[in-house]
Amino acid sequence: MPSSGSFLRQLSGKEAWKSSSKRWGGNNSRHGDGGCERSLKQMEGLHMYGGENGGLVMRKRVMVVVDHTSNSKHAMMWALTHVTNKGDILTLLHIIPPSHKGSERPTESSSSPYLANSLGSLCKACKPEVEVEALVIQGPRLATVVSQVKKLEVSVLVLGQKKPSPLINCLCGASSTQGFVEQCINNAECLTIGVRKQSKDMGGYLISTRWQKNFWLLA
Repeated sequence: MPSSGSFLRQLSGKEAWKSSSKRWGGNNSRHGDGGCERSLKQMEGLHMYGGENGGLVMRKRVMVVVDHTSNSKHAMMWALTHVTNKGDILTLLHIIPPSHKGSERPTESSSSPYLANSLGSLCKACKPEVEVEALVIQGPRLATVVSQVKKLEVSVLVLGQKKPSPLINCLCGASSTQGFVEQCINNAECLTIGVRKQSKDMGGYLISTRWQKNFWLLA
């Protein structure tokens, strides 16, 4: 695994998906779309902040794609404990599929802000020295991830992976989750890491990147 100091900053881009956000950090939070735009502009890219000895320290933005599955929660906690440092920004991205005519997906859409906010509060409670932001965006999954990585100048993207089923893979090919993670690894313009928590008997995590597949990390 590369050290957190070796993660490279990427160029910013633009996107226009409908979104909402909430941020934990400092003494106040922002709500609503107007606050979202202001906070995103202020937080784009890597920032400098004062160190304990008066020096300047570079901080990075780590993004985790979250949903209702345990795989994404394991990836979120792994990113929080293994990738983020003091002063870093952890962005939790929850993507709602585009609604089709006659299918509004009311349950998923209504529960998305609650999910993102509860996970953000959990991260902030576990590691107060890290700034946390939750984004809920409606749009195609891959395009949304790629565009947000560019717009926010994400340094590290983390995604949860589930254990593949040999039988399903044999009959139907790779699952949609496996395919999505692989597409993000190959297309996102930052270091992208797929994370899968091992069973209690095995322990640790399996880590996949563009250069390494299923690397066993015991810690």
